[in-house]
Amino acid sequence: MIDLKLLREDPEALRASQRARGEDPGAVDVLLAADESRREAVGRADVLRAEQRQLGKKIGAARGDERAELLTHGKELAAAVKEAEAAQAQADEALAAAQRALPNLVIPGVPEGGEDDYVVLDHVGTPPEFDFEVRDHLELLESLGAVDMERGAKVSGARFFFLTGIGAQLQLALLTMAMNKAVAAGFTMMIPPVLVKPEIMEGTGFLGAHASEVYRLREDDLYLVGTSEVPLAGYHAGEIIDLSAGPRRYAGWSTCFRREAGSYGKDTRGIIRVHQFDKIEMFSYCRPEDAADEHQRLLGWEKDMLAAVEVPYRVIDTAAGDLGASAARKFDCEGWVPSQGRYRELTSTSNCTTFQARRLNIRYRDEDGKPQTAATLNGTLATTRWLIPILENHQQPDGSVRVPKALQPFLGGRDILEPVR
Repeated sequence: MIDLKLLREDPEALRASQRARGEDPGAVDVLLAADESRREAVGRADVLRAEQRQLGKKIGAARGDERAELLTHGKELAAAVKEAEAAQAQADEALAAAQRALPNLVIPGVPEGGEDDYVVLDHVGTPPEFDFEVRDHLELLESLGAVDMERGAKVSGARFFFLTGIGAQLQLALLTMAMNKAVAAGFTMMIPPVLVKPEIMEGTGFLGAHASEVYRLREDDLYLVGTSEVPLAGYHAGEIIDLSAGPRRYAGWSTCFRREAGSYGKDTRGIIRVHQFDKIEMFSYCRPEDAADEHQRLLGWEKDMLAAVEVPYRVIDTAAGDLGASAARKFDCEGWVPSQGRYRELTSTSNCTTFQARRLNIRYRDEDGKPQTAATLNGTLATTRWLIPILENHQQPDGSVRVPKALQPFLGGRDILEPVR
C-alpha cells in the first residue's frame, strides 16, 4: 500500500514507477482524486459533528420556543451528520480500493521493462562441459528411482508427482541444510500454516494481478499459500514489533501451492513448473532505512547456499514490469541447467519496503517512541526445483550423480547416487 504522504508530496515519482512497470500512470491520478475526495468528506463530517456538539450544549440551556426550534434543527443536523458519515465511509472505501490498485514504488535504478529486460549483475561458476550425452533431470530422477510422475498424475492430475526413495531423501537433505544455514545466521525457524485468511493473502499483495495463481477454498474462505512469505508476513499483522536490536528474521519451511495459470504448454516435462513443491523462505522485518542493506544480506545468504551445492549461477536485477505488486526491487539467482543450455530461476529476494507492512499494519517504535511502518523483505533459500540443477550439473557418464560435498552429511555421508534402473 502506497504511503499517502508520498502520494501528496511526489506524485510524479509514482507515475514514473508506473511507467517503468508498464502500468497505467493514470492510476496515480485516480488515487490522488480519491484522497482529495476523502479529505473533503472527512472535513465536512467533522464540521457537522462539531456543530452538532455545540447545538447539544445550546439545547441544554434553552427553554420554551427557542428549545423547540433548536430541537427541530437538531433533527435536521443529525440527518446531515448521518449522510456525511455515510459519504465518508464511501470515500474511505474508494480510497482503499484506489490505494490497493497501485503497486509498490519501484526503487530508483531498477531496470525498466518486462520479463526479458533484466540486467545481469554477476556470473558465478563455470557451466560444466560433458563428453557424453547429457541427461535431463527427469531422466536422472527416474533412473535413480527418485520420482513417479505417472502416479502423481493418476492421483492428483497434471503437474503433480511423487518424490520417491532417494528423491525424497535428497529434497529433505537439501531443505535441512538450508534451514540449518538459516538458523546459524540468526533466523528463527518456522513451520507456518499453509492456509491463510483473505486479509492476509491480500495484505501481502497476492490477490491483485496474480490472483489467478492462488488456490482458494471458497467453502472455508481460505487460501493455499504459494510461499511461506504470506503467513510469515501475517505473523505480526496488527502489531508493534521491537526492532531495537536490528531486523527480525524468520525462516519458513512449508509446502507451497501454485495454480500455474496461464502457463499451459510451458515446462510440462519434469518438475520445473508444478502445482506443489517445498521451500525454505527467509523473511525479514526491519526499519525502512535498513532495507537496502538487508536485501543484500538476503542475497548473500542465497549465494552462499548455491555455492554449497556447487551449481553455476548468475544474478539478475529483475525489470520493473516483472516485479510483482509488492516488490520495489528483486534479485534472482538463476542456476545453470545443462540439458536446456540456459539459466533458470532458483531464488528470488525482494525488498517490499513498507508496502506489505502498511497493508497489514505492522509497525515499530522509533527513537522517540513513535510508531512507524516497518519494511519487509523475503528471499528463497532452497526449493524442490533445486534438484534439477544439482542432478544435471553433477551427473556422470554411467548415469550416477555426484553429491556435493556440503550436502553429503545430510544424506548419511553418501557421495554418489547410483541408478537403480
